[in-house]
Amino acid sequence: MTTLSRPPADPSAQGPKGWTSFRTWLLFGLQDNKGRHQGPGGVSAAHERKHHWWQVMCLTGVDYFSTLGYQPAIAALAAGVISPLATIVLVAVTLLGALPVYRRVAGESPRGEGSIAMLERLLPRWGGKLLVLVLLGFAATDFMITMTLSAADATAHLIQNPVMPGWLQGQNVLVTLFLLALLAAVFLRGFKEAIGVAVVLVVLYLGLNVVVVATTVVEVLTHPTAVGNWWQLLWTSHGNPLMAIAIACIVFPKLALGLSGFETGVAVMPQVQGDPDDTDAAPRGRIRGTRRMLTTAALIMSSFLITSSFTTVVLIPEHEFEPGGQANGRALAYLAHEYLGLGFGTVYDVSTIAILWFAGASAMAGLLNLVPRYLPRYGMAPDWAKAVRPLVLVFTLVGFFITVVFKADVDAQGGAYATGVLVLMTSAAVAVTLSSRRRHQRKRTIAFGAIATVFVYTTVANVVERPEGIRIAAVFIAGIIGISLLSRVRRSFELHATHVHMDRNALEFILDDAGPIRLIAHEPRRLTAEAYREKLVSAIEVSHLPLNYHGMFLEVVLDDTSDFETELYVKGIERHGYRILEVHGPVVANTIASVLLHIRDVTGLMPHIYFRWTEGNPITNLLRFLFLGEGEIAPVTREVLREAEPDVSRRPWVHVG
Repeated sequence: MTTLSRPPADPSAQGPKGWTSFRTWLLFGLQDNKGRHQGPGGVSAAHERKHHWWQVMCLTGVDYFSTLGYQPAIAALAAGVISPLATIVLVAVTLLGALPVYRRVAGESPRGEGSIAMLERLLPRWGGKLLVLVLLGFAATDFMITMTLSAADATAHLIQNPVMPGWLQGQNVLVTLFLLALLAAVFLRGFKEAIGVAVVLVVLYLGLNVVVVATTVVEVLTHPTAVGNWWQLLWTSHGNPLMAIAIACIVFPKLALGLSGFETGVAVMPQVQGDPDDTDAAPRGRIRGTRRMLTTAALIMSSFLITSSFTTVVLIPEHEFEPGGQANGRALAYLAHEYLGLGFGTVYDVSTIAILWFAGASAMAGLLNLVPRYLPRYGMAPDWAKAVRPLVLVFTLVGFFITVVFKADVDAQGGAYATGVLVLMTSAAVAVTLSSRRRHQRKRTIAFGAIATVFVYTTVANVVERPEGIRIAAVFIAGIIGISLLSRVRRSFELHATHVHMDRNALEFILDDAGPIRLIAHEPRRLTAEAYREKLVSAIEVSHLPLNYHGMFLEVVLDDTSDFETELYVKGIERHGYRILEVHGPVVANTIASVLLHIRDVTGLMPHIYFRWTEGNPITNLLRFLFLGEGEIAPVTREVLREAEPDVSRRPWVHVG
C-alpha cells in the first residue's frame, strides 16, 4: 500500500516572520480531519493529558453549577410561591430523565460526539447532514447564549455590589463585552490550564454556597413564622397541596435553565482519564468515569436547587425578584449580603462573577468540539475552521453582537437559552430511544420513550411560553445552513481526499505500462465486455491513441455524495481481460483528480486521462455535480486539477473527445 504524506519539517529553516508568523500562530492546533482534536489548545492523542473525572466535572460544572447564580431568582419570578415544588419536579426530571439519557449517550459516543452523532447515523446522506446542521443550530443557540447570558449575569452581580463605584451603573453592555473579550483572550492564549482554573473556581463557589445555604436553612428553621407565612400563602393561593403540585408540573418548564450542562459534559468526555487497558474501540474506563461525573454533578446540583429555591422564596420579599429588585437574577447573593454581611457578600459576589464569567469557557469548549467535528468534514466550513483561534474570534464577535442586541439583559436571553438546552436534551432522549429499539431492548425503549415524551412536552411548553427562543434558534439554524451550503459550493472544486491508498495490483498496472500512463474514464454502470470494448475503440479513434493500446480504465463508484473529506482506496482488478483501477468516492471529478495527482507523485510520470463529453444541459449538469457528485466530469476534473496544481508543467493531462 502507498499513501500520500507530508515531508518532515527542516529544523534548520528560519522561523516565519510578519504575516506568516501571525498566520502560524492563528492556525496553531489545527485539528485533524476526523475531528479528534479535543477542545482548545489540544494536542494529538498520543500526547494528550487526561484528567480524573472529578476534575473534568469542574470544567463542565462552571456552566452547570453557575446557574445557581440566577436559577433560584428565575424560579421565584416564574413560579412564585410554588417555586420549591416546581424545582422538585425539575430535579425529578434531571435525575430520572436527563441523567439516564446522557449516561446512555456517554456509552455510545465515548469520543465526545454526543447525541448529534447518534442521530446522524440514523439518517443517511443529505438527510443526516441537514439534521446535524439543524441540531448544530440549537447547540450554537445553547452555547452562545450560555456565554452571553452568563457574562451578562456576572456583570449584574458586579454592578449591584455595594462596594462598586457608582459610574458603573448603566454600563452593563460595556462590562459584558469586556468579560467576553477577556474570555476570548484566555482561549487565544491556549487555555491549557482550563481544568485547573475550573477546579479552583468550582470548589470555592460550591464551598461558599454551602455556607449561604446552611445559614439560610438555619434562619428558616429558627423562624418558623416565615415558613408558616409561605405555607399559608401557598394554601390560600392554590386551594390545596395537590392543586399546587399539579400547577408545579405545568410551570416547571420555565425552570429549564437548571438542566444545562449535560451536553457539554458529554462533549468533553475525551478529557476523562480511563483505565490503562482502554482501547479506542472500547474505552470502558473513560465511559465509567464520565458516568460518575454526570451522576455526581446532577446530585450536587439537585441538592442546591431544592434547598436554595425553598430558602429564597421564604426569606426574600416577592417584590425583590422583580426587574430592578435587589434579588433579580442574584437571589443567593442577596441572601449572602443580608445574613452574612458585606464582607462575605462581596467575596460571594466575586466568586459568582468569576464562575459566571468562566461558564462561557465551558460553552466555548463545547462549540470548539462540535463545529470542527462536523462542518469541515462536510465541506461546509473553510479549512481554517479546524483550528481553535479563528473560531474563538468568530464566536467572540457573535457574542458581542448578541450582547448588544439584547443589551446584556439576562431575562431577555433566558428563553433562547432554555430552548437550546431543551431541544438538545429532547434529541438525546429520542436518540437513545431509537438506539434501544434498534437493539431490541423493549423495557429501555419504553422508559426512554417516556422520558422523550416529557422532554417534548417541556420543549413545546417552553416555546409556547417564550417563542422568542425558537426565533433566535431559527436565526442560528438559518445562518448555519446558509453559510454551510455556500461554503460547500465554494469548496466544490477542492480535492476531497485526505489520503490516497493503492493496492499491489493497482501499482503493478501503472508501473507495467511502458511510456506515458494513459487512463480511460469509465462509468461503472456499464460493466459488460462490449461496453469496455466500445469505450476503448472510441478512445483510440477520437483521442488518437496507439492502435495497439490495450487500455486501462479508471472507475469511480459513488458512495455517499454528501460526504466531503474521505480516504480513497484504489484497487486494481481485471474484468473481461481489461485492467481497471476501481475507487470509491463521494464525487467523481474530485476523486479522479486526487488519483491522478497520487499517480504522478508515486511514479514521477505525468498521467493522461481520456473522457467523452457529457450530454445534457450545462446548468443541469452543474447542479448534478454539486448535489449528486456527477454531472460534467471532464471540465470539472480539469478545474479541480488547476486549483490543486498551479504549475501547468506538473498538472496531469485531461483529454476530451
